[in-house]
Amino acid sequence: MRWHLAMPAILFVAMLNSAQAEDPLDISVSLILEGIYYQRLSEGNEEPAGFGHDHGHGHGHHHGHDHGLDEGFNLGHSELAVEARMGDWLEGALMLGFDDKNVEVEEAYLRTLSLPAGLQLKGGKFLSDIGYINSHHNHDWDFVDRPLFSEFLFGHHGLQDVGVQLSFVPATPWYTRLGVEAFQGDEDEGIARFDDGIPVDRESGPRLFTAFAKTGPDLGADHALQLGASAGFLRDHGRLEDHGAHGHAVVGDGWFAGVDAVYRHYAGRSYGHGDWRVGGEYFLVSRNVDEYLQGHGGWTRRGNYTERQDGLYLQAVYGFLPRWEAGLRAEALGLTNRVVDFHPTRLESLDASYRSAAQVTFRPVEPLFLRAQIHYDDFAHHGHDHGHDHDHQGHGGSGSGLGFLFQINVALGAHGAHRF
Repeated sequence: MRWHLAMPAILFVAMLNSAQAEDPLDISVSLILEGIYYQRLSEGNEEPAGFGHDHGHGHGHHHGHDHGLDEGFNLGHSELAVEARMGDWLEGALMLGFDDKNVEVEEAYLRTLSLPAGLQLKGGKFLSDIGYINSHHNHDWDFVDRPLFSEFLFGHHGLQDVGVQLSFVPATPWYTRLGVEAFQGDEDEGIARFDDGIPVDRESGPRLFTAFAKTGPDLGADHALQLGASAGFLRDHGRLEDHGAHGHAVVGDGWFAGVDAVYRHYAGRSYGHGDWRVGGEYFLVSRNVDEYLQGHGGWTRRGNYTERQDGLYLQAVYGFLPRWEAGLRAEALGLTNRVVDFHPTRLESLDASYRSAAQVTFRPVEPLFLRAQIHYDDFAHHGHDHGHDHDHQGHGGSGSGLGFLFQINVALGAHGAHRF
């Protein structure tokens, strides 16, 4: 059995043998159901320039900005969660995500509860604790959709993989949490992408390593602030473009770094009236890649390039009435946007893409919310006019589009407290 699959079982057996016989096993089950109505009000570019990397050549990694939603009614992203706790020793969770077409294991992990000196160990498949939004499930978001930087830099589910995490909460006057993670690096999109047919053997796992720090100074009962910083290193990244008679590939390693901040103000009135919160994140990804060309004689290595891309968002949400809130979000993707392009092969600098969104949310009861959202996309287009200037500036224009989403989300059964 591979080590990353055996880790949760080994950890469970070790803690089980140490636990006292009278420790009860507390199990809870919850079901989160979501429905989304989506309507595209005007057409625009479906993919931000530089972030598909296949540029229409169809090897299965296309991201549409509507996240695969059909126009009209969609089941959305629903979850079935089983959580169990063995006294003060150990807890585990299994979370299955599903829509009307697919079912997948989103998280399946074990986590210790009683290691000394503020240490905690977690193993299995789980969402990384880098940044802020990455570790939050869909029903915890303030908007219907995932921020662009998370979707296109890390993948449709964010950074989610099989691995282990060691975290440390020191004894300080304010909240501080430090952590490191090692992941298999086996996802098929985002920073950990590695296409089939790459002319270089893949490194053995683990291939992805991260570190994060979070701190929250004590600002009193009416205020809360969390600041974070994250970084990571990837041993393997590979993209392939198949043109039939020939092919192109880029293969290498990479790193990323980011910062995040969230501030909350509690007005002390009923049902969130007068509460407000603001937050944002910025991440930069860098990849050092070799470029290969496939011809009749096989693959030939031709050059080395450093790709860099980034993304950010800022958002604010205000409770304007009891149980009612409204929010605004502004995003930018590819303010730095340098990627390898082919025909001819070069490092191309592409335009940035932008998106803005506004939402209104109503929570008639705590487990249920209804949300209406409108978003405006201004995605840069990757033009293939190879006669443009020799500075390799890929300014292919932009295409704006407008979309409307209506979401209903309900949590049934026992459900844990929401994260900060």
